[in-house]
Amino acid sequence: MRATFPLGRIAGVRVGVHWSVLAIIAIIAFGLAQERLPSAYPGHSPALYWLTGIVTAVVFLASLLAHELAHAVVARRNGVDVQDIVLWLLGGVTRMTTEASAPAAEVRIAGVGPLVSLVLGGVFALLTWLTVTVTGIGLPAEALAWLAGINVLLAVFNSVPAAPLDGGRLLRAFLWWRTGDRRRATVWATAVGRVFGWFLVVVGFVLFLRSGNIGNLWLTLIGWFLVAAATAEGRQAGLREALTGVPVGRAMTPDPVTAHRWLSVADFLGDPRYRFRHSAFPVTDLDGAPAGLVTLALARRVPEEHRSTVTVGDVMLPLSRVTVVDADAPLVDLASVMRSGAEHRALVLDQDRRLVGIVSLSDVRRTVAWLTDPRVRKG
Repeated sequence: MRATFPLGRIAGVRVGVHWSVLAIIAIIAFGLAQERLPSAYPGHSPALYWLTGIVTAVVFLASLLAHELAHAVVARRNGVDVQDIVLWLLGGVTRMTTEASAPAAEVRIAGVGPLVSLVLGGVFALLTWLTVTVTGIGLPAEALAWLAGINVLLAVFNSVPAAPLDGGRLLRAFLWWRTGDRRRATVWATAVGRVFGWFLVVVGFVLFLRSGNIGNLWLTLIGWFLVAAATAEGRQAGLREALTGVPVGRAMTPDPVTAHRWLSVADFLGDPRYRFRHSAFPVTDLDGAPAGLVTLALARRVPEEHRSTVTVGDVMLPLSRVTVVDADAPLVDLASVMRSGAEHRALVLDQDRRLVGIVSLSDVRRTVAWLTDPRVRKG
């Protein structure tokens, strides 16, 4: 899940939102403004109901962000690298590029999220009581009561021992501690996650067929997401196991074809070296120092009449926006952050910051296929 709109950094962690967040705001606001609030406290204007519903939905998203930030902060304190936090339709995702070094660290990282949600539920419950005491029952108290209930529900749901929920990570930590095998613990936790996900899919669909209420399909959607996420987590665990101890240099293409930054786009596109086999090329300065990455797609965006005057350096991705790694770095760490697409190549530099290779996601997949080949293991 990639962020559509970056929000900056909070506590040193990059935070963004996916466009689907607009859908969850609309769903929550609609449910409160059109159903819960008017039925509980009739007589107010539609505008006031909608205002209360939208503000409540935004505060709920802030609660989700607090939940994910707790994961990220504790993870970093336990030596786990955090890539970013993304809020989307079904909640929030904290993406970590490395894993906890011990079961105890895993417990701290996973357990802090539900704990924060539970505390927030208690805070909103206290605010509800204070609001009722001071101003009486009304829309603000109803909104606060809803926030209290939803945060407690979030804490309870996330505590279910099924990956990728926080409870599933706690289960993995327990199994890891008991067996001493993180890979096996992950397999079991993700298997439970898939079973639980399919259970929600079936229950949601059955409830929809019986009641005709389309809202029950929301449960099916959550279950489907859990199945997909648990499956992906299991695959990631297998990937990590296969790549453990493998350096980036094993997967890279050494001595790649490069393009000088002062080369015109016309010459770049016209040179046969750049038109076949590859779709992205490292860009270098005249002294051979790496300067960035250029793709055929970026070059072709330049209007044909300007290609003779526009240089590769004008259209390239600068080095600051390109993933740069050392040849001896663990390939497993690079694989966890790589994406498909020509613009997502990683440049491999040596100790003197000289270009020695380039890595794509396809290179990583080929390396995994080679390492997991039974004939390779037998040899």
